[in-house]
Amino acid sequence: MSIQQIESSADASDLPAGLKYLTVHSSALKGRGNISCYNAASKQQELPIVMLLHGVYGNHWVWMNLGRVHEVYDELRRNGEIGEMLLVMPEDGSYYAGSGYLPLSNGQDFDAWIMEDALSAVTQSLACVSERSKVYLSGLSMGGYGALRLGAKHAARVSGISAHSSITCMDDFKHFVKEDLSIYRCNDANEADLLHWFSQNRHQLPPIRLDCGTDDVLFNSNQALTTHLSNAGIDHDFEAPSGGHEWSYWNIQVAKTLRFFDRIHRRA
Repeated sequence: MSIQQIESSADASDLPAGLKYLTVHSSALKGRGNISCYNAASKQQELPIVMLLHGVYGNHWVWMNLGRVHEVYDELRRNGEIGEMLLVMPEDGSYYAGSGYLPLSNGQDFDAWIMEDALSAVTQSLACVSERSKVYLSGLSMGGYGALRLGAKHAARVSGISAHSSITCMDDFKHFVKEDLSIYRCNDANEADLLHWFSQNRHQLPPIRLDCGTDDVLFNSNQALTTHLSNAGIDHDFEAPSGGHEWSYWNIQVAKTLRFFDRIHRRA
């Protein structure tokens, strides 16, 4: 795996200090993938890794450029509400409107890109994290689906899951993707099913929280998912504040995610 790094500095007026871009040649993608990392200049070691997954038509820079997540993180740190963590924001693989973070039958493995190649690139490139760092998954919309599915499937590797305004099933993709859903075909018929992975790994699931705005097109789907989880006896927290499928909502909710992950990390 080859990795190219570009790092910002305090005198770079167009980039926040502590931001590092990684471009990775990924075997899972069969090409290049990009990752934004914030707080990359930390002098600490084995920081928790908070992976933030984007939605359809997104990229590795949207969590910062549109969501201002670095400003949310910096304010929480200034107020002493959270400890240090590394924010890792990978692109999804640039497949159509979005990859779903799935291992597709066409040979492109967007699951392995996130959980293997992207994590390895970060731990190999940045001194503030290592293979021993705790990993936390979050995301919005398609990224919320990715965080839930990857977190449940790779439960032994993940220490916490927090999902915002999540796509919860393949039918939800129809709200955002114009292509036929056959583009998301996987070799395993259960691969894309969230409940399959939650059930299969129920005894090693990490703490889970979800939220969805009451004005969101995905609100009913999120309610249905939480009902299924409750009926299956799977512990989770669900919040339904006012708001829609929009960055003004996610900018507020991501602060809850960072506090949630920090509480888990402190207890550990």
